[in-house]
Amino acid sequence: MTSREPFNWTVVVLTCQHRDSVYAFQRELEMRQQRGVLPPGALLLTVPDPQGRIGSGGATLNALLVAAEHLSARAGYTVVTADVLDDAHILILHTGRDFPWDGCNRAFCWMPTKTTEQCIEGPVCCLDMLLDCLSTKVCIGSPPGVWVCSTDMILSLPSTQKISWEGFSGVRVLSLPGDVCFAANHGVYVTDAAGGVRDIIYRGSEKKIRSATLPDGKVPLVSGPVFFSRSVSEKLLQTHVTPPLDGCTYLGMDSGAPPLQISLFLDILLCLCSESTETEFVNAERPGCSSPLGPQGAAVKSARSVLWRTLKGVPLSLVYLQDGQYDYLTTSGREHVVRLTQAGAERETLSHIQDLQSVSEGSRVINSVLEGDVRVAAGAVVQHCHLQGPIQVHSGCLLSGLDLASSAYVQRMPLTSNIILQGHRVQLGELKITAFTVFGACDNLEARSDDPASTFLNQTWSQFYNCTGIQPEEVWGTESRACRSLLDARLFPVFMPNGGPVGLEGVSFLLGGSGSVESWRAAWRLSLSEVLSLTDQQGELQWREKLFFSAGRRRAVDTLKGHTDHNLLPSIRAAVLEGQQGELLQTLDSVASGSSSDLGIAARSLACIADVLGCLAGEGQGGLRSGPAANPSWASAFRLLEQGKLADGVQELANQRVLWLNRPDLLVRAARHYEGAGQILLRKAVMSAHDFVFIGQSEMPSMGEWQEVECPARLDLSGGWSDTPPIAFELGGVVVNVAVKVDGKRPIGARVRRIPKPHLVLVSTSGPPDCSVTTETVCEVLADLKDHCQPHAPGALLKAVCVCSDVVCLSSPLSLEQQLMQRWGGGLELHSWSLLPHGSGLGTSSILAGAVLAGVYRCTGRSYDTSSLIHAVLHQEQILTTGGGWQDQVGGLVGGVKVARSRATLPLRVDVEQLCLPQDFRSALQERLLLIYTGKTRLARNLLQVCILMTWYETGTVGYPRLCRTQSSW
Repeated sequence: MTSREPFNWTVVVLTCQHRDSVYAFQRELEMRQQRGVLPPGALLLTVPDPQGRIGSGGATLNALLVAAEHLSARAGYTVVTADVLDDAHILILHTGRDFPWDGCNRAFCWMPTKTTEQCIEGPVCCLDMLLDCLSTKVCIGSPPGVWVCSTDMILSLPSTQKISWEGFSGVRVLSLPGDVCFAANHGVYVTDAAGGVRDIIYRGSEKKIRSATLPDGKVPLVSGPVFFSRSVSEKLLQTHVTPPLDGCTYLGMDSGAPPLQISLFLDILLCLCSESTETEFVNAERPGCSSPLGPQGAAVKSARSVLWRTLKGVPLSLVYLQDGQYDYLTTSGREHVVRLTQAGAERETLSHIQDLQSVSEGSRVINSVLEGDVRVAAGAVVQHCHLQGPIQVHSGCLLSGLDLASSAYVQRMPLTSNIILQGHRVQLGELKITAFTVFGACDNLEARSDDPASTFLNQTWSQFYNCTGIQPEEVWGTESRACRSLLDARLFPVFMPNGGPVGLEGVSFLLGGSGSVESWRAAWRLSLSEVLSLTDQQGELQWREKLFFSAGRRRAVDTLKGHTDHNLLPSIRAAVLEGQQGELLQTLDSVASGSSSDLGIAARSLACIADVLGCLAGEGQGGLRSGPAANPSWASAFRLLEQGKLADGVQELANQRVLWLNRPDLLVRAARHYEGAGQILLRKAVMSAHDFVFIGQSEMPSMGEWQEVECPARLDLSGGWSDTPPIAFELGGVVVNVAVKVDGKRPIGARVRRIPKPHLVLVSTSGPPDCSVTTETVCEVLADLKDHCQPHAPGALLKAVCVCSDVVCLSSPLSLEQQLMQRWGGGLELHSWSLLPHGSGLGTSSILAGAVLAGVYRCTGRSYDTSSLIHAVLHQEQILTTGGGWQDQVGGLVGGVKVARSRATLPLRVDVEQLCLPQDFRSALQERLLLIYTGKTRLARNLLQVCILMTWYETGTVGYPRLCRTQSSW
């Protein structure tokens, strides 16, 4: 599937044979428009055939009339007018006859393909594949007019077809190559040297089909797409008031006209063929068409005469798509199973499989939930099922439409290879039940029962009669042998007059399992043909939708708990689009509240809830997602999270969320607060790095003795932002960076000493010596330290160092003076400096924190190693609430070039490996490094809120750039 914009259709019309399908199919079209498969401005119509068996030509005329009627009404006309066709691009899609292996017709048959490029998760059906092919490869550049195509096949084109429309008029058909043997059951075009169509052969003899062979040895198949120019479309539209063709339209039916069957290819297009004569066209018997000699013979001849007079002389040309492929969805069960197993590349599509190892390569699981031990062999297909094991699905089998309640029966059924077992949601009057059918994959549904090759459940009818005791008359009644096909065999019990729906037990008996022939005889039974005609397609689509979102929620749980990098946003958008956000939010709440042992999972779950709320607000509605998250209404929930009461905090968030759902702006603000709650949990998750801070005891220096530390800056060479939470512990991080001097100096430093007076003196200096700024803060009481978590507060970094290094304890009942005298014999004076501009992007704040921590540890008689210092800075930055990763302190606290790594796990641990570079490489690097200050500054905390997993590349200058020569600090 491509991500290109779809063709700008004016109207898309989907025809259907069953009137009850209109609502369900219309909704499917609208969902595709919301997902971007169809253009947003297109008028979408689902049009039922006005009568049974009006043929593809009659359905086309009726659809064109309805499209023109809607366009006329939209334009303000009171009658249908052809003027609306002037600039219209109309697409008519025919769903055609029922499909035995999918109750929602071939058009909505799910294929094992994922739409990874779409922003909204959704299935890929045959209809989607056809729309993609037409809109992005075939119809581009076509003039106003009407495209008509059936949906009973799959068209595959490797590239966009460059079709010339210059000087075009009339009708154009598109054809794909086929073999002579395949064409025997289909139609072929016979062309002349100029590309005109001379004749159309439908199910002709091999000799006639070979007469259409092209130089490549293939024959041009009647493949579906037909284009009518605007002028020809007008001529077709005029026939809706011309008897007897008016019998093809709903207006004719409402006017009392008798119904009439007309073929698109063998009536409308055939009269345009250059070799057609009026007499032959009007009077000839043609397979697949109404007979001119039958009960409607006079009407058929009259209709053909009208078509001849209306259309004869219109040029019919052919475009042969030589590199394309045409795959017609036949009624062969075996072919359908093979088609599904060979399509796509993955075993599962939009499904949830509890034990993926039980699903073999070469099998396909489509839109299903498999719980427990459900083994799917290679060559088998499971679609639209919710199964609970133990169940074995053998090779060649197709299981479809089975719900969880069916699992117990399936477990006991004697299933073998090549069995097709389906559950159909049908409606019998006011009664809605699930009917079950079972076939052999190799059974020919259309073969007569007296055909020696005819089988049921992969055995001859004689074998079946002998095994079950069923008699032929009980299956077909008094119908003649000539009419006895498997498609019409009333084999499947659906209802017991005194017992209700039969369930799977009825078909289990047919397979040789439990049940009796007496129960089978007592039940109301249906044939597959009747089951398909009674299918509640709206109910069927709702069942698939229920499974789709159930599987999606389960995959979300797996993604969150498994720390995988699967993008959940397309699934979230799909849930919101379908109004399924309630259950999704409950699922995310449950994951978050149950993840106390891994706060990274809980934080990501809250971020997903924020995405749900943002999607509910609507794109571009409610304001920006980034913004403040400190509204008092959410304070109680935040407080619980800070206290470590995760389940209570998540529940309080949910309670508050309910009050913020009724306006886009409130939804966006709620999303911000969920992101704020997630940041709380992220901070707590990163604080797990404190597990790797090991501080020992050493001799305390003398009162007043300075402990000075100088550090280089750092340059990021590769892997930047992979060190940033939550990436660092969800996926793991790897960064290579280098410590550098700036203008020959280590630009970052700190010094600390003990002082007699029991207070804290905090002095910070930033900027180059010629324009430095110094601030001094004195903390006399514990309350002076309470703003240590506000990065913009005076001395915040130094205050946070004092708190996280246990110089003081804010929750202690002792005063600041008492704590300092008791532990250190006096106060501390801390000085920090950076010769680099504030917010330069060289890791200044993290390296500075490491330098101050080192000075504090030394001054207070404590020992440490570099690894402990790196992890202590991680902890300190969470207390400061600037967030951040670990690469900055690694770059400034470990000399030279080094590679640092963190694994995808909590607690967060950083391992550093110094790289030994050859001297000549080191010298060449130092000679070529030039640091350019652009004048742009940024606060790491703000960046972290805006960007995750993104490498920033700064460009531009503010004022005159300051150049500094750097030197690697080895």
